[in-house]
Amino acid sequence: MPTADRIRLTWRKSSHSTQNGSCVEVATASTQGTPTVIAVRDSKNPAGAVLRFSDTDWQAFTTRVKARELNLP
Repeated sequence: MPTADRIRLTWRKSSHSTQNGSCVEVATASTQGTPTVIAVRDSKNPAGAVLRFSDTDWQAFTTRVKARELNLP
């Protein structure tokens, strides 16, 4: 994701964050004429890597997590 796009993102921390800092932050970006992008990063390293997902892929992922269909710790 280009730096200019990162600056415009408003990050929010997961409501399931732990006290030890093990959490992610999520931001949503959409521009006219392009699909929405969901950006995810490690809150302990905000300058680090950002994962990007289409809104469709993100919705499918969160639906499966909520349905407990994934083998997560």
